[in-house]
Amino acid sequence: MSNNNSLNVYRGPNSVRDYFDPDSAPPLPLVEIPEGLNPYRGDGVRIYAKMMTMHPANNVKAMPALNLLEKSVVPEKTNTIIEYSSGSTVISMSLISRVYHGIPDVRAFLSNKTSVAKLRLMQFFGLGITLFGGPSQPEPTDERGGIRAAQRLSEDSESIINPNQYENDDNWKSHVRWTGPQILKQLPEINLICAGMGTSGTITGLGTFFKEAKPSVLRLGVCTAAGDRVPGPRSFALLAPVEFPWKSSVDCIEEVGSHDSYSLSLDLCREGIVCGPSSGFNLKGLFQFIEKHKAAGTLQDLAGDDGEIHCVFLCCDLPYQYINEYFDKLGSEYFTPITNESLTKVDLYRYDEAWEKDAAMALPLFLDVKRVTPQGRPLSNLSSETAGEKGVGGTLALKEGTAIIDLRQRADFEEFSLPGSVNLPFANSSSPSPFSDPAVLEALWSKLDNYFSTPPDDLGLLLQGKRIMVLCYDGDSSRVATSVLRAKGYEADSVRGGFQAVKDIRAREAVNAEPPTNTQAIKQGIAVAREVELVMPS
Repeated sequence: MSNNNSLNVYRGPNSVRDYFDPDSAPPLPLVEIPEGLNPYRGDGVRIYAKMMTMHPANNVKAMPALNLLEKSVVPEKTNTIIEYSSGSTVISMSLISRVYHGIPDVRAFLSNKTSVAKLRLMQFFGLGITLFGGPSQPEPTDERGGIRAAQRLSEDSESIINPNQYENDDNWKSHVRWTGPQILKQLPEINLICAGMGTSGTITGLGTFFKEAKPSVLRLGVCTAAGDRVPGPRSFALLAPVEFPWKSSVDCIEEVGSHDSYSLSLDLCREGIVCGPSSGFNLKGLFQFIEKHKAAGTLQDLAGDDGEIHCVFLCCDLPYQYINEYFDKLGSEYFTPITNESLTKVDLYRYDEAWEKDAAMALPLFLDVKRVTPQGRPLSNLSSETAGEKGVGGTLALKEGTAIIDLRQRADFEEFSLPGSVNLPFANSSSPSPFSDPAVLEALWSKLDNYFSTPPDDLGLLLQGKRIMVLCYDGDSSRVATSVLRAKGYEADSVRGGFQAVKDIRAREAVNAEPPTNTQAIKQGIAVAREVELVMPS
């Protein structure tokens, strides 16, 4: 352990290597859990989390991976590393193999029952993945399993190594080398060490270390309850073929189920000790052990010279790759409900501020001021929904290559509309804005999405290849419609503020509001707006 890098800074050509090296860094944090999470604090029990998650690889397997590769990689000879691992070990190996050994080819053999989140995480770190059927935790000696498959590949090629965390003593010796000494230096008064048992490397290493360094420390191992599953640890029955000297490294074993593991780790996370389910698993095992001694009246037998019982459990990895499993295991009652959750299924397309035009800028892009009556564009199936010259007196004409969609109700459209516009009455002046009422947004977006997924033939022909302006009462419904149209491949824009904004152009002109940034364009917009306003109903 380093005593001369208190600022935790790494520089120079080996900066990342030093960052990963436990001998070049301060010890990983040891954090006492809050009293609200320790039901035995009143009994003199103090509980500390050893944050193995704070290693750069973010998991307890970083220590074994460092030690295994240091002893297994042959310089100038090894170019591929293969390991059977459910995630943490092989992810750590992929990082360490690049940082320390310059080997990018790391391959993971693992169960086909591994979650998609974990598979994606391994792909994220550049691992090659091969899945195997059968038990998710095969026995190391099972010729049908992925553990033996990885071994056989390494035996067939001198350039391939299989560090084999299940049988290689350098796994557990890493905790004799690093983890145990860190904990003892941080907490000399330690009375109990607790770790889960998967490969059993962690508890074997810690148990071996403390047997020599401080024999009074009680060594507690935790196994998965029979028939249950927690990521990482194994059931007691599956430890039988493990060849590490774990039996001489533990004094007691507790069995813990998945529900308690997930719920307790969730509690830890919410109190600032961010960790995955195997960390809650370890803490629950510790709780069970303490409760048994309390019930038997022997709890003080564990106390040290200060009269308190100092317990350390390992926090092994982070929770993020298990998020879906937390919800599956615990159910909705453990999580706050999402307000407006129905919106997760609608309004799915992107918005862009560039698609929402100021009225003064938008109108000249679609309309010309003329004194000649424009020629109408009759459509066989849409004639009743298409405006020709309703109310404009022939002063405005729709520009070539453009189209206008008017979302107002039919009665308002019939009273006044822009030339050549098509009426699709999806908006209502009496309804709240879709951005203030989720039910309105859900209904509006669903109608628009369904409609424009398979629009009527005549409308499709009218809009094809055109630049489209969408209008409504206040601009909000047309903003939603523009998002949908853009997602369907149309070049659509909406008018910010809708028809109300067209009226406001003249009002701004009258009070000489902000100076325009594009004078000519604004003048054209005002000219168009003037013609529109002259004939718009008050």
